[in-house]
Amino acid sequence: MKQKHKMNNKNLSINKEVFGKISNNVVYLFTLSNNNGMIVRISNYGGIIQSLIVPDKNGQTDDIVLGFDSLDEYLAGHPYFGAIVGRCCNRISNARFTLDGIEYKLSANNGNDHLHGGVEGFDKKIFEAEEFQKQHTVGIVLKYLSPDGEENYPGNLLLKVTYSLNNKNELKIEYEAKTDKATPLNLSNHSYFNLTGAGNGNIYNHILTIDANKYTLLNENLIPSGENPDVSETAFDFRKPKIIGSGINKLPYQGFDTNFVLNNKGNLSKVINIEETNTGRKLEISTDQPCVQFYTSNFLDGSNKGKLGKVYNKHDAFCLETQQFPDAPNNENFPSTILRPGQVFRSTTIYKLIWEK
Repeated sequence: MKQKHKMNNKNLSINKEVFGKISNNVVYLFTLSNNNGMIVRISNYGGIIQSLIVPDKNGQTDDIVLGFDSLDEYLAGHPYFGAIVGRCCNRISNARFTLDGIEYKLSANNGNDHLHGGVEGFDKKIFEAEEFQKQHTVGIVLKYLSPDGEENYPGNLLLKVTYSLNNKNELKIEYEAKTDKATPLNLSNHSYFNLTGAGNGNIYNHILTIDANKYTLLNENLIPSGENPDVSETAFDFRKPKIIGSGINKLPYQGFDTNFVLNNKGNLSKVINIEETNTGRKLEISTDQPCVQFYTSNFLDGSNKGKLGKVYNKHDAFCLETQQFPDAPNNENFPSTILRPGQVFRSTTIYKLIWEK
């Protein structure tokens, strides 16, 4: 990969490299670095967080997100490693919805259901990319115009996603979208984390806290029932720190794939903490989204050989996908996720890394 140029700003820097080509389109990899040893690599293909390198309590650095070393490996297929997912992340039941009296039939790419935007969702798009530097941050702005009828969603949707890094070890993702026709919209980032390092074993000893009093009931196809019961006296109570591995194999699908209703009331606030004591690494997540999908990589089966040739097996990572309510277009019990002309969708999620010294 040939380096094109570099920007520096008070020990914050950006490198831009060629990651590969898709037909005649050049795909880039952007490296954001701060002065604490935190490095984030993001591709404008799918908005993928390709790597997230941080020290541990002893100063040893590891890449803590799953992914691949080359663009060709991403193009060969993967379970959304690090990608922006949409127009609608999560599942749309029966791959259809009705909006303003019109039924829209989507691609059924997950059994009879629609998953993460369809066959060619945002995870497979090439975004326009522009680097920026401000006084205390560096980052990139990614833009994509999703045309009316793409994956059979209505409306021309203009999407802007901004990734930025600061010296507080915060990776911020800001979403903004506008449309010229009413359309459902639910955006997220699908990074797979392991605080011991990607491909370094399972996540059973990670300790998780989620500020959520309720979770969403699912049917056998992981489709929401519309009910959000209390987490009390269930396996889904993470209001106090709890080891992920405790009882994980007794759950349906032998793991978590669950939407939690956050207590942030739509305000940007810290709602998730996850730590791994052997490395001293902690991840704090703040968001203004109303929900988060907690997924323990139940469907990884060793078929994905990732960075440095490491094999990714079941329960080798966790995802914490901030989102709106899943399958909301088909569930009148949930708040609407419809974006209409004249409205601007905005949302922010911040990943803050901490390592004990």
